[in-house]
Amino acid sequence: MSKHFSLSETPFDTASLRAQLLDDRVGGYASFEGWVRDHNDGRAVHGLRYEAYAALAEAEGERVLAEALARFDILDAVCVHRVGDLAIGELAVWVGVSAAHRDAAFAACRFVIDEVKSRVPIWKHERYADGDAGWLHPQTS
Repeated sequence: MSKHFSLSETPFDTASLRAQLLDDRVGGYASFEGWVRDHNDGRAVHGLRYEAYAALAEAEGERVLAEALARFDILDAVCVHRVGDLAIGELAVWVGVSAAHRDAAFAACRFVIDEVKSRVPIWKHERYADGDAGWLHPQTS
């Protein structure tokens, strides 16, 4: 079984990830890219650090992707999330989904990013422009 979810300490190439999803049965592909932005909750952000307990994060990430594969009529799905220090504008998370039809690809892509953000134990340490810093964890709403 190939891995569907992984953590990366270095920037990664989205074209090679997308290429993993190519298949003659694919008629639709959807992706999501999450980037580090320069603000959060009205505060200027200078950068951040993602930390994870890799074994737990990868296991829960795999569960999320397995659920997407079972729940939606898709052919494949992949998600990679960065860990470590990231600068403003850097790619933090990528999701790609392939399916025979676009509706399933869009729905599964949204499901994956929402579930990864709410369930996978990855913590974000934001560095603010005012010199303060704070830990954030995905909300389980």
